Amino acid sequence: MTNTKIKVAVLGATGLVGQRFVRILADHPWFEIAALTASARSAGKTYGAAVSWALGGDVPRAAAEMDILPTSAKRLAETGIQVAFSALPAATAHGIEEELRDAGLAVFSNANAHRMDADVPILIPEVNDGHLELARGQAKRRGGSGFIVANSNCTASGLVLALKPFEPFGIRTVIATSYQAISGAGRRGLAAFDIAANVVPYIGNEEEKLARESRKILGRLAGEAIEPAPFEFNASCARVPVRDGHLLSLAIELERDIEPDAAREALASFRGAPQELRLPTAPEAPVLVRREEDRPQPSLDVEAGSPERAKGMAVTVGRIRRSGRFLNLFALVHNTIRGAAGTSVLNAELAVRRGLIPHEGGPGRTKETRP
Repeated sequence: MTNTKIKVAVLGATGLVGQRFVRILADHPWFEIAALTASARSAGKTYGAAVSWALGGDVPRAAAEMDILPTSAKRLAETGIQVAFSALPAATAHGIEEELRDAGLAVFSNANAHRMDADVPILIPEVNDGHLELARGQAKRRGGSGFIVANSNCTASGLVLALKPFEPFGIRTVIATSYQAISGAGRRGLAAFDIAANVVPYIGNEEEKLARESRKILGRLAGEAIEPAPFEFNASCARVPVRDGHLLSLAIELERDIEPDAAREALASFRGAPQELRLPTAPEAPVLVRREEDRPQPSLDVEAGSPERAKGMAVTVGRIRRSGRFLNLFALVHNTIRGAAGTSVLNAELAVRRGLIPHEGGPGRTKETRP
């Protein structure tokens, strides 16, 4: 990379995922926050005055002193940004993300507004880095450089990372039960009265999203479309009184049987493009295996991952065992880091390395030494 950082914006910067973007990008070696947007009631205030900071510690100083802009494609284009990280609600995101793409910007979205668009990849870089070619196709068809890349649903991000190492064994059926943290509902998405000492066995549209998105992510790129993976999928989702971390109980039927020790080795040795390219936000190992009988646990494992800037980017897997024709395990994902802002930043890093985001000096070397 050159010494000139790529200017980026965070849209919806005052929400939980927006705050994660701000923290991850505050000291990023490649990207520099040049604009922050929020709702009309926050526009014109400094970020420090408008945000109700929920992540502990202080608001990053440079961001705290920035004025919040309205979420307007025209206004953002005037700032000279090349990349927009979207933490907007889906209803708001749909139009503004298209406008930014048409203005030539690279949009990395945490919203579900465009996830199922045929030419928009749902990108988890260790799992389906080849799907990034859909973004290149978007730009080419529109005669510019703009594109949209979507994150998955926060639960799906951990699910597919736990499934990917088993593809060589042939995935037939996946039965998933999720125990999802309250932060997945947003800062004020669930009343304390409803969740304290309680479990809510319903999250609207969550089970359907898990099925659709997981099959698309693990599907095969065929020309300018993705053929969804054909495995059967059955999901049940519940909200639990945990602050951060979505826990998944998985039962996986494979075409070729695999014993627990071999499954542990397949998971622990798994690496993808971010690790090969040594992208700044990539964990050294995207899947960590615990052998203790009572792990993973959100309170102990939710911020797994190294080096320091990759904390929360690793999925932790444990309790690997066989039950008849099924391989059973638990997987834990940090829902607002690996399941949201962290993966969007990692997606942007991959796009830089693959030459989709123009910058001074070009895409650089194939391998990148960590800063």
